[in-house]
Amino acid sequence: MHPVLRLYEDVLSSAENVVFELPPLPRFIFVVHGAAVIEGKTINAGEGWQGEGTVTVKPSVAGVTCWRWELARGDQGSTTANAPGMATHEKFTAFLETLPKGDLLMRADSVAFPPGGCAFMHTHQGPGIRCLIEGGIRIDTHGRSTSYGPGGAWYEAGPDPVFAQAADTASRFIRVMILPQALLGKSSIQYVNEDDKAKPKTQAYKIYADAAIAFAVKK
Repeated sequence: MHPVLRLYEDVLSSAENVVFELPPLPRFIFVVHGAAVIEGKTINAGEGWQGEGTVTVKPSVAGVTCWRWELARGDQGSTTANAPGMATHEKFTAFLETLPKGDLLMRADSVAFPPGGCAFMHTHQGPGIRCLIEGGIRIDTHGRSTSYGPGGAWYEAGPDPVFAQAADTASRFIRVMILPQALLGKSSIQYVNEDDKAKPKTQAYKIYADAAIAFAVKK
């Protein structure tokens, strides 16, 4: 069974006794609203945390909404939870048929576009799940076009060519990809059309985590 990448949304109230404990897995947590204390460090809205071990998440006095990506074996169940003062649900699940062999890294970043910006037809060197945080975007792949608004999530396998067109407003999505460890600190994008390689690019990136992980697929 193929490994699986899951995206959850966790909403925790400000109740003093609310603490969310997660088992060991490679994961990235992005704070959408509010703030949380994760392993003793305060993570504010717009910031993220990445790790692999057992971890606890405690909301701030204002509560917190998190997006949480986790990489697991295909036979491992979901790590959803409904503690008092907490609601969680699985936003997207993808079985990673195109996961690279060998040593891996987990990259978490954001991709921002100005109004009307686009990403020319391209591929990536590993799979990942994206989730739009602001604006709007249209994703063209496999001969189909799908539009997403804030909170909308989608999967890109990596080798499948994709064209992205932002709406007429500033747009941005949060992305977690699983890539070959050899790409640590390097871009994973590859443009399909030779002419597009030299064209000015409108998208801007912000890296939240780029970390080698112990999870590996046998060669």
